[in-house]
Amino acid sequence: MPDMPEPRFKVDLLIRVFGMDAKGRPFSQNARVLNISDHGARLSGLENQLTPGDIIGLHCDDKKARCKVIWVADAGPPENIEVGVKIVEGQPCPWQKEMGMRRSTRTPPMSRTAPAAKDKRKFPRLRIPFPIEIRDELSVGLQMNTKTADIAGSGCYIETMVPLPVRRALNIAFWLNSERVHTTAIVRTCDGGVGMGIEFTGLDEATQEQLQEQIESLAAESAPFKKAHGAF
Repeated sequence: MPDMPEPRFKVDLLIRVFGMDAKGRPFSQNARVLNISDHGARLSGLENQLTPGDIIGLHCDDKKARCKVIWVADAGPPENIEVGVKIVEGQPCPWQKEMGMRRSTRTPPMSRTAPAAKDKRKFPRLRIPFPIEIRDELSVGLQMNTKTADIAGSGCYIETMVPLPVRRALNIAFWLNSERVHTTAIVRTCDGGVGMGIEFTGLDEATQEQLQEQIESLAAESAPFKKAHGAF
């Protein structure tokens, strides 16, 4: 039996959209959300041209998420450019509160024809700020001490306005419990003006599993604090 399409609801939300446009220029602007689902949305009022496959960042209330552009349409003034986006796997749903409100009030949903994508990752990524050190093998002396936007035993995502290109080889270092671990890595995705996805290529399966356990433990420890302080 085919998967049932997920419900989609009409809304009118003001959000912040940022990233790189089709000409490689960084942008940041307000836009409107016309409808939402658990995994996607329709945006209106964009002033910069985008292309399907682009990754953009969305800031809705106190939540941020990366989304992939699925389709683009020039609606003309005042709507300008409209796009359909899908939340990148592992990212939080920025409009989860609005979805919950419409479900609780039994608001009739719109129909959706495409089913939600399934997560094919070996390990689930968790959105925690995990300290990590990045060295670029091609740039002598280039070192980045930062924290992840999300991470799993097999890789992570780093938010940066100037991401490294796809297939760039890296050296990664981080603390696994009380042991400092070094591994080779490679840039798998480069989202201009947003960030980059990195795969850990030098970790054996046992080390990946240990890292995943530590990540899940840190996420569990921080959950009560986030709930108590109203964080996402």
